[in-house]
Amino acid sequence: MSRHLLECSHTPHTSGRRSDNSEHDVLGQGGTRTDSVRSMWAAYSAFYPPELRAQITAPEHTWWPWRGNHVHVACTHNADAHARVLVIHGAGGHSGALWPIASLIAAQGIDVSAIDLPLYGLTKTPHPQDIRYQDWVNVLVDYIDAHSDNRPLILVGASIGGLLASEVAARSRRVHAVVATCLLNPRTWQAQAHMTTFGPFGVLSGLVAPLARGPIARIMIPMRWVANFRRMSRNPQLSALCARDPLGGGAQIPLGFLASFLRYQHTPPTVPVHLAHPQCDAWTPPHLSMDTLATMPQPAGLHPTPRMWAFSHRRTRGK
Repeated sequence: MSRHLLECSHTPHTSGRRSDNSEHDVLGQGGTRTDSVRSMWAAYSAFYPPELRAQITAPEHTWWPWRGNHVHVACTHNADAHARVLVIHGAGGHSGALWPIASLIAAQGIDVSAIDLPLYGLTKTPHPQDIRYQDWVNVLVDYIDAHSDNRPLILVGASIGGLLASEVAARSRRVHAVVATCLLNPRTWQAQAHMTTFGPFGVLSGLVAPLARGPIARIMIPMRWVANFRRMSRNPQLSALCARDPLGGGAQIPLGFLASFLRYQHTPPTVPVHLAHPQCDAWTPPHLSMDTLATMPQPAGLHPTPRMWAFSHRRTRGK
């Protein structure tokens, strides 16, 4: 993966084989929601500089069955690529929101996929109120196992998808490296204070998490009630798009998922972890991610990324 992409690394299906007519698959599983994801990745692409926007191409849409869920995966397959990348979104994201950067990575000659985790994107979940953070870990490990080949696999995680990617790397022998834009440890009060809409009072979320059990854990709440989307970007239009996106920030999550995330004990991976943290991040201070990176057996260092993601793209024209 080039340094250039760090500043502004899928596999042939062996299980859950994609149809020769992926368009038919999409309409069969997602219907008009597929049109929504197309318009969404185009909407997010609009925040990229024109020279990069011109390189963004539409993904293929595939589906993979997992424990009763129909998991949607956007991808650009390249059998000649020497490496594969799996892009992992965080809470409030989805494959369409991250497809612009995924497409730019694919343009470097890399086989790229971006998965929609249960609760987000076009993935269909029969019982969303029962989804927990452990399910996110499990679906990613199982997906990697089902679609593995002999090429190196790099996980690219955005937002809380960064620490999620490192957890998956700790549980799968098929991951060669992790690139994370953020490594916030949700068990620390500092991270809780910055992640939520409650500011310093966000530390209370960790205290009340154990109470989210039984029927209470199955209560669905809008993600925007929890995440501080106003700080998603310093561009208010982009932040507003993230918050109202029905496939991402506008979706609902069960209280049990939030509680399971805040209580989860992550395991450091043994593979190299690269922290590609945006320099001007107004939401999550880099030093909190650096603290987590320091606990990794193979921290590959901090790679400040002033222009990597649309979400970290700042208003450089007339602040």
